Amino acid sequence: MDEIIVFGVLILALVMFVMGTWRYDIVALFALLVLTFAGIVPAAEAFKGFGHPAVVTVAGVLVLSRALQNSGVVDVIAAWYSRVPDRSTARVLSLSGITAFFSAFMNNVGAVSLLMPVAIRVSNRSKDLPSRFLMPLAFASLLGGLTTLIGTPPNIIISNFRQQESGEPFHMFDFTSVGLGIAVAGIVFIALVGWRLIPPRKAPLALGDTLHIEDYMTEVRVPENSRLVGQLVRDLEEMAEEDVAIVGLLRRGVVYGAPSSYEVIDADDIFIVEADPEDLRAFTDSTGFVLEGSRDMRAEIDQSLSSEDVTLVEAIVGPDSDARGKTARGLHLHAAFGVNLLGVSRRGTRLARRLGRIAFRPGDVLLLQGRTELVQAALPRLGLLPLAERELRVGQRQRLFFPVAVFVGAVLLASFEIVPVQLAFVGAAAVLLLTRILTLQAAYRAIDWPVIVLLGAMIPVGEALETTGGAARVAMVIADLGGSLPAWATLGIVLVTTMLLSAVINNAAAVILMAPIGIGVATTLGAASDPFLMAVAIGASSAFLTPIGHQSNTIVMGPAGYQFGDYFRLGLPLVIVIVTVSIPLIMWVWPLGI
Repeated sequence: MDEIIVFGVLILALVMFVMGTWRYDIVALFALLVLTFAGIVPAAEAFKGFGHPAVVTVAGVLVLSRALQNSGVVDVIAAWYSRVPDRSTARVLSLSGITAFFSAFMNNVGAVSLLMPVAIRVSNRSKDLPSRFLMPLAFASLLGGLTTLIGTPPNIIISNFRQQESGEPFHMFDFTSVGLGIAVAGIVFIALVGWRLIPPRKAPLALGDTLHIEDYMTEVRVPENSRLVGQLVRDLEEMAEEDVAIVGLLRRGVVYGAPSSYEVIDADDIFIVEADPEDLRAFTDSTGFVLEGSRDMRAEIDQSLSSEDVTLVEAIVGPDSDARGKTARGLHLHAAFGVNLLGVSRRGTRLARRLGRIAFRPGDVLLLQGRTELVQAALPRLGLLPLAERELRVGQRQRLFFPVAVFVGAVLLASFEIVPVQLAFVGAAAVLLLTRILTLQAAYRAIDWPVIVLLGAMIPVGEALETTGGAARVAMVIADLGGSLPAWATLGIVLVTTMLLSAVINNAAAVILMAPIGIGVATTLGAASDPFLMAVAIGASSAFLTPIGHQSNTIVMGPAGYQFGDYFRLGLPLVIVIVTVSIPLIMWVWPLGI
């Protein structure tokens, strides 16, 4: 009976993962609570997953990854990319190689977010479409993560499964022999053939130019008898409710960009506002302001949008952004953060709906305007990734050498088994906090809390699958399917099954579900468990078939203007290459031992 309940809960969780109505961490908690109330997971052990070494290690790696981002080391090395010859194959190859290298030692999404503006800048200068570069960039981040223990959370989780199975975890570079071969094969395929399979999509990466903002802007004058004279701009913003953006103030011939919320309104002030006709009509009706439509606004618009103190920036809504699912009105974007929303692009198309009421989705590109220091502070708080060339940095540029030295020290301590990997990376994070290289606020922001909750909740669920005999039963089914096939074909079944699972659910959850099954298949066949664990690790990180398979895929979807099926056109051939290369590599490095 317990086994049936576990399978029922897992099937329901998988359906909810795919539907995406609830975020994956909430679904994982739901599954854990159901199994706990059913008595399958002991109440005393329900939350032990949050103290699991894999969870602690992932958190430590994410913090160190943020320190590397802020140090500027990636910017220094990535600057080389701008000097690559102006040939698409050479640029895709170099970009993919750089991304894979960084992803081997830092968070995949962090590597993508740092190198994406570089790719966009170079593509714009060469008059090529960014869509040619951004999918290879995302896929290379996944390939690079295959090569080390800390390259991706699935590897860390697999290492802990091995420790439970054999008493010995995978070490820092145990993944390298197989992962590096797969990464090289994948990157070479993408550079020589793969990028040509990507449909040429055009997206408004320079929104300020392509959205024709001036078509949505106008000037409104404050009459002398207006009831708003003497009140604050903040009062005007509350009336606008984020449907109308106040981007400039023209007072006695001087233009002030992004006026302060505490500016006092005077008679005959002229506000430069951005709004669609319907919202503008409602705004003038409620305020009594007079349209100044006959004026030539081009100069005023240019000054109000951007100046030395005011920034116009395009930014992406990240997969775990605080803005996800919320509107500009719900976020109180100007009142709370001091920035104006001027446009929203989704998959390359400007959304013509009322700006204040658009619920943001991961991958949306937002056109924001505000004072430079306020925009710099707002982007990391909201979890937005700038598409600017890097003059606008998320975080402060820190000393270059020390964070890198601390990170290398942590890698060496873990590699030579001087201290456990979780202690090495958490200790390194503590050193950076104590030396103020990284602030406590930045460290907490760096941790992907939904993934931490997912891991903490799913680890006991995965153990329940194993203890009730469910994993062994699935393993027997897979072994029976491959009963008339050679052992390498059964290894391939485990690999491909994990790949398909990771295309629709978080790859960490895919590993937690498939690792016990992989071990069970090995036991049924009388084979070593290591090759099957490696197959699960590779399959979980090969989320190339859909934009929802991994956060890196989601991030590039909006800026490149990709459609859902575009990922399949490159992802399917790449998956075939990976399966073809990985099976013989795994069997060579990690023999089946039958």
